[in-house]
Amino acid sequence: MQNESKTIAVVGATGAQGGGLARAILADPSSGFAVRALTRDPNSDKARALADAGAEVVRADLGDPSSIEDAFVGAYGAFCVTFFWDHFSPEREKAEARTMAEAAREAGVKHAIWSTLEDTRLWCPLDDDRMPTLMGEYKVPHCDAKGEADAYFREAGVPTTFLLTSFYWDNFIHFGMGPTPGPDGRLGITFPMDDRALPGIAAEDIGRCALGIFKRPELIGQKLGIAGEHLTGDEMAAAFGRVLGQEVVYNAVPPEVYRSFGFPGAEDLGNMFQFKRDFNDDFRTSRSVEFSRELNPSLQSFDQWLQANQSRLSIPEPAGTSS
Repeated sequence: MQNESKTIAVVGATGAQGGGLARAILADPSSGFAVRALTRDPNSDKARALADAGAEVVRADLGDPSSIEDAFVGAYGAFCVTFFWDHFSPEREKAEARTMAEAAREAGVKHAIWSTLEDTRLWCPLDDDRMPTLMGEYKVPHCDAKGEADAYFREAGVPTTFLLTSFYWDNFIHFGMGPTPGPDGRLGITFPMDDRALPGIAAEDIGRCALGIFKRPELIGQKLGIAGEHLTGDEMAAAFGRVLGQEVVYNAVPPEVYRSFGFPGAEDLGNMFQFKRDFNDDFRTSRSVEFSRELNPSLQSFDQWLQANQSRLSIPEPAGTSS
């Protein structure tokens, strides 16, 4: 049966989004799809786990266009994603997107999914001083580069669904955004969102939604947004409190304060949150939880995700305490 399945070439198959899609396909033998997992290191533990589960694992690197072209040959579909936080370069991100678009065209891919985001400059032009311009030509570099790269897939004539993702709840584990003790010892989460709701999703569910899109070729050509839930900072803090069994507060700081925090990408993320705050209606309208659940009936709520990942949440102790 595997040989009769349509192959999906999954870029970043050992990462968050690509890994979620690879596992979703492997867990659904009736889907009619098979996984070709693209990875820079086929010998990594994650790559070996995919191979053991039935995936075809191939070495491919977005910095080596010929390897992507070879990996797309014979594939029905391609899941295309970039990871800005590996290099912090919007120019590199656009080059990688162009590489995938051109490889998909040359391979005759019948359905590509491009994991993208809004080009925020369409809402907040460079001469708009509400947000500082970064790197000379971007407002939110990691968003703007993806949105700008949409054109590469259109210009290449690749049958593409443009997938607008949401804030990964996994950032609370991997990106240092989880609850941390404040000066008063209380745990808190910090965003410059005021009282606006933030669409969020489990990274694993992005892959499951992508599988739902591959099952529906009538979605080719559309731009679709997904989310598991839209929650305010207070609502997320309350959910953390329920799971951790202690009070968690939401610190709604101004964007300029968030931009000053000094960690790598703080300015980019400060602008990102401000964009989602200032243009909240537009950002939320494009991300339907109901439609996401149609694509992925097992879509998780934030409470469900927290319960499933409680053991992975690292909560620092307040200053001055010891274990």
